[in-house]
Amino acid sequence: MADPVADKSGFLRTYMSNHPDTLVAYAKWHGKVAEDVTKAQMTAIDSKGMTLRCELHSGANKTVAIPFDPPLSGYDEVKPRLLAMRAEAQQALGMTQTPQITSFRIPPDLLITLCFMSLLIYCTFAPRGTDSLWFRPAEALVTFAGGERSVTYSWIIVFVAHPLESVYTFILCRRHKTPFLVGLAYVLGTIALGYPMWADFRRRVQAARISSIKSH
Repeated sequence: MADPVADKSGFLRTYMSNHPDTLVAYAKWHGKVAEDVTKAQMTAIDSKGMTLRCELHSGANKTVAIPFDPPLSGYDEVKPRLLAMRAEAQQALGMTQTPQITSFRIPPDLLITLCFMSLLIYCTFAPRGTDSLWFRPAEALVTFAGGERSVTYSWIIVFVAHPLESVYTFILCRRHKTPFLVGLAYVLGTIALGYPMWADFRRRVQAARISSIKSH
């Protein structure tokens, strides 16, 4: 009989890749890794346990097998078991749940979004039917993307998605007690540029949680 958890291990590994701080907590407490762990990745999971690949502060890698005790009887037991293991590990390690973010930083992947927004502005305001070498590429790009509707739809997405994302950023800033100007910079940055701002904020929170383990 196929293992019900192993059958969905691909989804579980992808989902847990968004929670690196939790994986580090698993490795440190349940995997009993004594060294400082800077990063952990789930490489396998089934009803009997999970396997993590850890990057140590020293630069070395270590593979850790963590058994489930008792084994899972079905896929519906995965979430409650992982949550219970996370709570146990975080409490035992003294892991900071809501680290304070006191500074603003420019996301390292912001350039991609800036290029997209610049290109969208260029295609929106470039005059059509001109022989100018400066604006002729804009018309070609719009035609390639599907016509003027593609420009309109892109702006609709920007004006709908970015404000909604900024609300999420505001919640993150409140939760992690950012100073007023830092929080304002993150919220305004999300309104203008969207995903990269709040995604990097979350990465900083996760990194702070991982760092909090090292002192325990």
